[in-house]
Amino acid sequence: MKNLLAILVLVFASGVAFGQLTAAAPGAKGDVAVPVFNNQTFDFGKIKQNVPVTHEFTFTNKGPVPMVITNVQASCGCTTPNWTRDPIMPGGQGFIKATYNAASPGGFNKSVTVTANVEGGLLQLFIKGEVVADTQPQ
Repeated sequence: MKNLLAILVLVFASGVAFGQLTAAAPGAKGDVAVPVFNNQTFDFGKIKQNVPVTHEFTFTNKGPVPMVITNVQASCGCTTPNWTRDPIMPGGQGFIKATYNAASPGGFNKSVTVTANVEGGLLQLFIKGEVVADTQPQ
């Protein structure tokens, strides 16, 4: 009987403790930033080999809380990201830049993953294009 009572108390206490953690977790409705981009994919078209290109994705935070970008990670070492480091207030604007180094000829399609206080915790941006080989002799 004591064991049953102890188990019931433990189950009840666990439910209350985990219920508090869930209710206070970031990302609950109303606790997230809502970035609105003009586009989340940019096509460079044809670009010259060995000439880096950059695109700046701009967005407006339409959410009720400041947007805090904690990390931006490119899908490969050929793309270098840069981003707004300060919190973006509701109604404010921010940016994420992606620079592609264009070293290898051929088509490319790269992603940039943004970690922030948005729904799901992540969002993705894409750059694509075609690197045209330099035909001039070296």
